[in-house]
Amino acid sequence: MRAILHTLSYGNIEVESSRRLVDIKKLDAMNIFLKKMDIQIFNEDYEIPLRIYFPTEEAMTNGVEKGHTFPVLLFFHGGGWVTESVDTYNRVCARMSQSTGHIVVSVEYRLAPEYRFPTALMDCYAAAKALYTNKLILNTDPRKITIMGDSAGGNLAAAVALMARDNGEFQVYRQILIYPALYNTYTAASPYASVQKNGTDYLLTAVKMQDYLNLYESCPEDRVNPYFAPLLARDFSNMPETLILTAEFDPLRDEGEDYGKKLAEAGNYVEVHRIKDALHGFFALGIRFFHVQESFSYMNEFLKREV
Repeated sequence: MRAILHTLSYGNIEVESSRRLVDIKKLDAMNIFLKKMDIQIFNEDYEIPLRIYFPTEEAMTNGVEKGHTFPVLLFFHGGGWVTESVDTYNRVCARMSQSTGHIVVSVEYRLAPEYRFPTALMDCYAAAKALYTNKLILNTDPRKITIMGDSAGGNLAAAVALMARDNGEFQVYRQILIYPALYNTYTAASPYASVQKNGTDYLLTAVKMQDYLNLYESCPEDRVNPYFAPLLARDFSNMPETLILTAEFDPLRDEGEDYGKKLAEAGNYVEVHRIKDALHGFFALGIRFFHVQESFSYMNEFLKREV
């Protein structure tokens, strides 16, 4: 198994081949059976596609009828800001909707390197603003909305929460970050031991993470922007209640846990859980996998909290 992981972990990121590989997930015969709806919102003059997943037929009705509100997860997919899409995350989002009993809104933000920082962030922020201010087809209560993302999507979720606090246009009450990418380097200069310990033979490597950052940034100055690397924020106060899930054998493990520590030290409610024996990317595996089931147990307990 170690030899296989070592082989699969080799090399740098080649954008087009990486995209072709993940696009295989679009060929899913189960897609036609999913309870979903496609809509669009605007970020200035750009139309952002959103896909809404419903856990039940009742949710499809109550989510859009006046007089009803339904709990919502606003989700930003992973993929290093470079690959993946709403389509490749169809099963993940449908499973998440069914397993949490929430409506899931998945955002098709624009990808790097064609669209570099802060384009993806501003697409996600525009989607969040529309949802929190009740500009979508859904009838929403901000206290029933949770922003969420995995990996690069976790970065975007954390950055949206920071930006919302700073701008004051809407309030994020709760966020879930799944093995989030929150720092600005994955070289030997990183202060996090997991980058060195887990950065070579566990699928996601430090070299690949460095490639992703190079593709995402618009200029070197982006690296010190807290909306690019949320761990660089100077103020962690007045942030949402936060659940962070990390993977044991992940180069991103320690930065996710450090972010939780910084949020807690600033007086925020935070839960951090390390999924034992897990690799980066485990959340996209099927619901039968123990690591995924464990994650949903933490998520559902967290989502039961009153905010």
